Amino acid sequence: MSRLTHIPAPDGVAPGAGYTHVVTGRGRLVAISGQIALDEAGELVGAGDAGAQARQVFLNLSRCLAAAGATFDDVVKLTYYVTDIADLPAVRAARDAYVDTARPPASSAVRVAGLVRPDLLLEVEAFALVP
Repeated sequence: MSRLTHIPAPDGVAPGAGYTHVVTGRGRLVAISGQIALDEAGELVGAGDAGAQARQVFLNLSRCLAAAGATFDDVVKLTYYVTDIADLPAVRAARDAYVDTARPPASSAVRVAGLVRPDLLLEVEAFALVP
């Protein structure tokens, strides 16, 4: 049994599609800065390809979580910054390779005019609770 409690649809709130409205738990807070599609050498992965960029972003998030002694099972919140909302299905597909889709984390998606570099299509930050 998970030490996190997922409340997918609180009373009076419509259920979300692919996210949980409320995730609570106890533990050490881990904040992961927004990750972008750069590999370990600092090179862009997936120029113009939201799916390839998302896969690199989630790989980076996984590595950051591991550095804190965490996994995606500990993630309580993801925030997506995308330059095109139409890319969200590709982002979710990449996410689904890492999270338990039956108990997804709380999430927010924000369309932005641009990111730190014009060739970046998304950035994702995470918050986790680690026992």
